[in-house]
Amino acid sequence: MSRAAVLAGLGTYVPRRVVTNEDLARAMDTSDEWIRSRTGIAQRHWAQPDTATGDLAVEAGGRALKSAGTHDVDLVVVATTTPDHPCPATAPHVAHRLGLGPVAAYDIAAVCSGFVYAMASAAGAIAAGIADRVLVIGAETYSRILNPEDRATSVIFADGAGAVVLRAGEPSEPGALLAHDLGSDGSLKDLIIVPAGGSRQPTGAVTASGTRPAETYFHMEGKPVFRHAVTRMAASSQTLLDRVGWTPKSVDWFVGHQANVRILHAVADQLGLARDRTVVNLDRVGNTSAASIPLALGDAASRGLLTPGDRILMSAFGGGLTWGSTALVWPEIVAG
Repeated sequence: MSRAAVLAGLGTYVPRRVVTNEDLARAMDTSDEWIRSRTGIAQRHWAQPDTATGDLAVEAGGRALKSAGTHDVDLVVVATTTPDHPCPATAPHVAHRLGLGPVAAYDIAAVCSGFVYAMASAAGAIAAGIADRVLVIGAETYSRILNPEDRATSVIFADGAGAVVLRAGEPSEPGALLAHDLGSDGSLKDLIIVPAGGSRQPTGAVTASGTRPAETYFHMEGKPVFRHAVTRMAASSQTLLDRVGWTPKSVDWFVGHQANVRILHAVADQLGLARDRTVVNLDRVGNTSAASIPLALGDAASRGLLTPGDRILMSAFGGGLTWGSTALVWPEIVAG
């Protein structure tokens, strides 16, 4: 009998510090109206200087384990673009801090598509019999890599973490990940990039004046990214729907990467999904990259939008370029 990855637990966490549009308007040339009209974001959460991605991952991971009613997993996968260190990976230390023992643990770097990629990786490990339970975490501290003078990125990105526990089960069970669609286009890698910090361009030294080199900050070409995000998420979602035999009208909730409300609505329009069946929480948390989809799931669950038996379509797009989609039927679950 084939094994499927089944959603058994869900946990989320955002830092306490809230940064409003008005806060940003006092520090740069922008306004609440400018940000809302272009992104739909009203506020976001940024971590304190002494808080790292791993700290957020531990919080969300612990809540997901509690939600699942277990402290026993065989694998930890952390999706992040902002790891605690370039080396080693963040996941092993997260597993250690959660008291999970000498389990397998690794990071996935697929930017905003990271959580979908991580779930597919975890599902593969379960299907292959490598693991019976997997803790999948998307966690980011984007505030560390944002250029405070770049309003095109600083008003959008935020910090947070979301996690799920996947267990081995049957494909017919509620909560089973039904299929996956993943893709990439590396010819467009420069559209979303932090140029320095890797072997291609090691991190430059801070100048004598204390100025941080521009190449160490996150950079994004907004207009082409918007276009590719809509096209790729819509195409991936349709491929996924065809694969599982769902029609767009049979989808109860579309949980897309929370990048921009206009992107979410454009994808829904292309698929023929009703906009009011699109989960939106970016107005309160901003774009949290790999943490985006689990945070949106947790928010929708806490607001009572998701009920057992609902058909859920998830899709994301991020740097690389990368994109991916997955689907499940919502199970009986209490999010943490």
